[in-house]
Amino acid sequence: MPLEPTFDSIQHAATVLKGVAHVTPVQTSRSLNNELSASLFFKCENFQRVGAFKFRGAYSTISQLSEKEKKHGVVTHSSGNHGQAVALAASMVGIPSWIVMPENAPEIKKRGVKSFGGTIVECESTQKGRESMLQDVAEKTGAHYVPPYDDARVISGQGTCALEFLKQVGKLDIMMAPVGGGGLLSGTAIAVKHERPECLVIGAEPQLADDAFRSFHSGYLQSLNPAVTIADGLRASLGKLPFQIFNTYVDDILIVSEVAIIQAMRLLWERLKIIIEPSCAVPVAACLEYPERFKGKEVGIILTGGNVDLDHLPWNKTPH
Repeated sequence: MPLEPTFDSIQHAATVLKGVAHVTPVQTSRSLNNELSASLFFKCENFQRVGAFKFRGAYSTISQLSEKEKKHGVVTHSSGNHGQAVALAASMVGIPSWIVMPENAPEIKKRGVKSFGGTIVECESTQKGRESMLQDVAEKTGAHYVPPYDDARVISGQGTCALEFLKQVGKLDIMMAPVGGGGLLSGTAIAVKHERPECLVIGAEPQLADDAFRSFHSGYLQSLNPAVTIADGLRASLGKLPFQIFNTYVDDILIVSEVAIIQAMRLLWERLKIIIEPSCAVPVAACLEYPERFKGKEVGIILTGGNVDLDHLPWNKTPH
């Protein structure tokens, strides 16, 4: 595996995932298209195994580890979806997993990790807290670290989603994905720019967790302030490797408000009749807040996951 992901490494990951990961469907909505004066195509990774795209990167990475790397199991840190994906992938290859999770991670995601056989270790809800606890667990168990996003193998696995998407819909003017740590957007950008160089790749990020936006537009990797966005899957700091890839392949990153995220999430529940989590709604929120950017365009949007706490839906709360 190269130190940096390539189109070839994404194709290899697609081969590894064939027959293991779901080929997720693409949905459209005439009413949304009419409202936004654009043609939107939604890649429904909420129907992926563990309910999120993260299974792609986790399984393709863990299944390719050497026997020495697998010997003591695997460990990672995650607010939820990557943790669930690592737990399931590890159980599929017959090794144990430890998942370091912030104490404020959604209960539905903690239950998911446990159901897939992962051992949860809670930590403070900060990047420093995650990394410190991860190091402790790794030293005690000898487990191999599977990064959530800042890793060539993981990014290559995530890039298979866009590769599959393009085969399903053909030509697009714009491809969009939400940005947290940057693994999905960087893998998406590599795949899209190889297959459709003319297609713009645009990331979307909550205004309350805007380190990727600031990093991209300043040209320097910037730190994440304490993130209180409702989009819990996007509270991670942008990785160094994704940042480098953004500078080469990504065309723009947009930020959106909490109000727009909640509006977009509810809109997709109502129009597409599917369950998506707040992080998924962020690119749709960008379409609502910057309509002129997308008017008359064919836009692909990756819906990243559907693991929602149904007892605490965001439109029943007052946003920050």
